Amino acid sequence: MPAVFEHAVETLHAAQFRAEIHLEETPAPKRLAPHTHALSADIFDDKADDDPVATGRLVLLYDPAGQEAWHGEFRLVTYVRASLEPEMGSDPLLLAVGWSWMIDALNARSAPFTAASGTVTRVASEGFGGMAGELATAEIEIRASWTPLDSELTSHALAWGDALGTAAGLMPLPAGVVALPQPRTRPNR
Repeated sequence: MPAVFEHAVETLHAAQFRAEIHLEETPAPKRLAPHTHALSADIFDDKADDDPVATGRLVLLYDPAGQEAWHGEFRLVTYVRASLEPEMGSDPLLLAVGWSWMIDALNARSAPFTAASGTVTRVASEGFGGMAGELATAEIEIRASWTPLDSELTSHALAWGDALGTAAGLMPLPAGVVALPQPRTRPNR
């Protein structure tokens, strides 16, 4: 494993996420780049069932030869999915706001990046017929990728955690407040 990739992975793991984010290392896709690493995270509502209110995945890709579309050797790819109130799911500004959660988080964390791209999707479900009594649901899905400008990725990981928390409806931490370290896996309930 190249030293620069090892260093990048170490800086991802150096990020101290807020306690509500349950993080774990997960298998990374192998075909996207010669070197890959992935993290997944869930945020649970302790007052509800065991389904997460938000879930996400952050994948680090490294190609020493670089890739033209990436504008660099590294690429970060994320997926964030969160449950929403049905009324919020129908807001015409939801898609643009969802995209801003990721970009604003990167900027707020001073995470240097270029070539950001992605999609935001809203998913709404309503029961009919025999399922007419089911509650209507709404979700947002954010798929984004960007190229970090160096191999120091702690701020990028924290920005991803911030976007995931925003999608889950968590209140932002006040400036200067640092999240306490938490276990890397979800505790048994």
